[in-house]
Amino acid sequence: MNPPSTPATGQAPLTEGVFVQRFSSTPRGARLARRLVLHQLDAWGVPHGSGASHTAAVLVAELAANAVTHGRVPGRDFEVTAKLLGRTLRIEVSDTRGEIRPPAPGAPRPPMLPLAETGRGMLLVEALADRWDVLDRVPVGKTVVAELDLPH
Repeated sequence: MNPPSTPATGQAPLTEGVFVQRFSSTPRGARLARRLVLHQLDAWGVPHGSGASHTAAVLVAELAANAVTHGRVPGRDFEVTAKLLGRTLRIEVSDTRGEIRPPAPGAPRPPMLPLAETGRGMLLVEALADRWDVLDRVPVGKTVVAELDLPH
């Protein structure tokens, strides 16, 4: 029996699901977060090597690296949530350091030095994500959310 298809595209819908995992606030934890999210996406029907998989890899890598670099509190982990909701992938990276936040979407940014080694991560997120935002995390911290509209 064939899976049901969506009327607009004739393609089978993607599996809806949620992946949630905590990682150590280390570079190794950030790398593991990217790998596990990509593995989960493949299981949901977003194959390794696809454009959506590559974009998701950059988004998770940048957000996890920021959580490890700027959101790290000794002894506290960061959390990654990936949600597949129809044709939208929602990536959430939470850390426990709420006082250090990236600029809000569309906010003016100070000029960047051409050879600076940092400061481009959120520019990549802004360029690649269809939507993104920074949310307060209860009871403490922040969550950076990036959404990616998957191709039909």
